[in-house]
Amino acid sequence: MDDIKKPLQFSQFFTAGQYETQVETLAIESKKKKVLIGIPKESRLSEDRVALVPNSIRTLTGYGHRVIIERGAGENSSFSDHDYSEAGAELTSSKEKVFESDMIIKIVPPSIEEIDLMQTDQILLSPLQLPILTEEYITKLKKKRITALAMEYLQSEDGSMPIVRIMSEIAGMSSIMTAAELLTNTKGGRGTLLGGVSGVPPAKVVILGAGVVGEFATMTALGLGASVRIFDNDISKIMRLQSRVGRQLHTSSMNPVYLAYQLTSADVVIGAVHSKTGRAPILVTEEMVANMKDGAVIVDVSIDQGGCFETSKVTTHKSPTFMEHGVIHYCVPNIASKVARTASVAVSNIITPLILRAGEAGHFENLLYSSKGIRNGCYTFRGCLTNEYLSRRFNQKYTDIHLLLTSKM
Repeated sequence: MDDIKKPLQFSQFFTAGQYETQVETLAIESKKKKVLIGIPKESRLSEDRVALVPNSIRTLTGYGHRVIIERGAGENSSFSDHDYSEAGAELTSSKEKVFESDMIIKIVPPSIEEIDLMQTDQILLSPLQLPILTEEYITKLKKKRITALAMEYLQSEDGSMPIVRIMSEIAGMSSIMTAAELLTNTKGGRGTLLGGVSGVPPAKVVILGAGVVGEFATMTALGLGASVRIFDNDISKIMRLQSRVGRQLHTSSMNPVYLAYQLTSADVVIGAVHSKTGRAPILVTEEMVANMKDGAVIVDVSIDQGGCFETSKVTTHKSPTFMEHGVIHYCVPNIASKVARTASVAVSNIITPLILRAGEAGHFENLLYSSKGIRNGCYTFRGCLTNEYLSRRFNQKYTDIHLLLTSKM
């Protein structure tokens, strides 16, 4: 009778064997994969940048990857077809052939027509640009099971966003130089010299945000002799900015009453706030803009995330400004395209190591699994929308990408 086993209790049933020695399983390293990368010529939003420059292509082809590029893609960035051919790229006049690649890299989001050219289960690396994003765009990506990554949300290991960082440096400097030009009579401004001269006070510049854009805008404005006011709710950012500049600055938290007061006498206002997840917050209402001086200038660098001024709307380099309540608005989302060659090299330097990592991982899902920062930039994956903000905006089902990758986790 003692040899008869008693039936397991409910709790014992689920814990039986929990502490027994398990069979060891070893991770199998994936074979490296040669990636075919497609670079189409940009034709939207007056974009002059190119995603990969010849020096980067030399690196990629040296590792065995192939790059196919549409003819003329680098001309506006001062890179000729000959430069690309010498670097090892395959040139084609067929956009359809470019879109047959494993990975499509663009400096602006693809158009609906370009998505139609894409193949099932391709990888797309491009900016998201929320103001021009449509529900049809997301739906088509999901239908083709595209794994889409937003450049501006990719993170490095320390949590920073390298594409945003480098483009922000360019945008910060460009925003002040653009505003200085728009203040002149020939551009419809007040005819004010940004830095002033002996006996004449300088222009007053208000900068919203003490991040990277704000930092480089501040240093450029101070370098030109302007009087600067900086607003940010993150006091640590303000402290860091003052440390970088090397002196005390006129700063404030984002107090709406004090901000409205400063805007009434501002000659230039730079919108330099950035959201890590979705739309940039609106900090300046239409009423505040209406109370600004006639001929004052607004440069909304945050327009690629919807803008931080209530009166902002997307413009292009061909028609960069519009007038609202007597205030000049400059709301070009790809402001860095004004210096296309510099910006192209900067973006290419960041994208190239990512492509090399994708090749070493063997499959792009392995890279998503191993890199939290790259997962952060993924907004569609195998027919699923994986960005919570976009799901709310377009009222579509949201699926956490971590759940989609659980089979590997």
